[in-house]
Amino acid sequence: MTRRRIAVIGLGMAVTPHARSLLDLQGRVEVAYAFSRSETRRRAFADHFDFPTTGDLDRIVGDASVEAVMILTPPNTHLELVERFAGAGKHILLEKPVERSTERALRLVETAERAGVQLGVVFQHRFREASEHLRKLLRQGALGELAAVNVISPWWRPQSYYDEPGRGTLARDGGGVLITQAIHTLDLVLSLTGPVAEVAAITGTTGLHRMETEDFAGAGLRFESGAYGALMATTAEYPGFPERIELIGTKGTAVLAAGMVTLYWQDGREERFGEEQGTGGGADPMAFPHDAHRALLADFLDALDHGRSPRVTGREALRVHHFIDAVLRSSAEGRAVAVESI
Repeated sequence: MTRRRIAVIGLGMAVTPHARSLLDLQGRVEVAYAFSRSETRRRAFADHFDFPTTGDLDRIVGDASVEAVMILTPPNTHLELVERFAGAGKHILLEKPVERSTERALRLVETAERAGVQLGVVFQHRFREASEHLRKLLRQGALGELAAVNVISPWWRPQSYYDEPGRGTLARDGGGVLITQAIHTLDLVLSLTGPVAEVAAITGTTGLHRMETEDFAGAGLRFESGAYGALMATTAEYPGFPERIELIGTKGTAVLAAGMVTLYWQDGREERFGEEQGTGGGADPMAFPHDAHRALLADFLDALDHGRSPRVTGREALRVHHFIDAVLRSSAEGRAVAVESI
């Protein structure tokens, strides 16, 4: 098995579960560089992880021994970084969202495709054990025909979170609760149910936050399969609760929440799979285990080893961007709108 040399780009809040995953998989991967322009962040990172740090991005771009990079910087920096690293022939594992707008996200995906490099996106919720178990049941047809779907992301962020420069702004993040927090749950739902055809939505900012973009979104959904659904996502529900996905089928209902899936069969049986875990829905966004990150990284390394695409490609990740666009457009226009397909 090849031991890959990679670089970590960005040492902010999102880096910890990735760094822990890299340590767990150090038999398969070597961290050649951990990059931040901020000396303060490099020092803080070095206090916890024994990886070589640097503030020289050009050095990483020019190092032919570095096969891949993990990009963990804010969304508005992703396109330019991918252009540089893809142009140097390096594979890319990219923290969500793909970019701050779907137009820039599409340009980013096309850049990687033209360069012939692999582009994986960090939607780790797909790799939780309970999510994988539910996916297997759906493939087997165990729930029967899907009739309805409920998606609830009742999170909390204090005002201090949004007081950080750039948080919840269009210029840096591209939006609020939908593209920054609920995007993980929305991506997972779409990967389980298939595409949404149409949404009728309302979004806004509650009195609990001072911010540019939305901290609440509600929507009625119609799936391409014919199923109906409802969405509620917020960062205004103190103290924050686990996101919840309910899949209602003709043979039973599956409820996925807090690392567990509970199955309510119409013959009266109940089954549970998984263990309850933190999801980062409260004041501490990083209050969750890193096992799903490790599984996603392992899949990315497998993709490089076997010459295949990672499970969550850049183009696949565009699906949730188009869905979020439709929710926001429906709210702005006050009507139901179709979701653009990829």
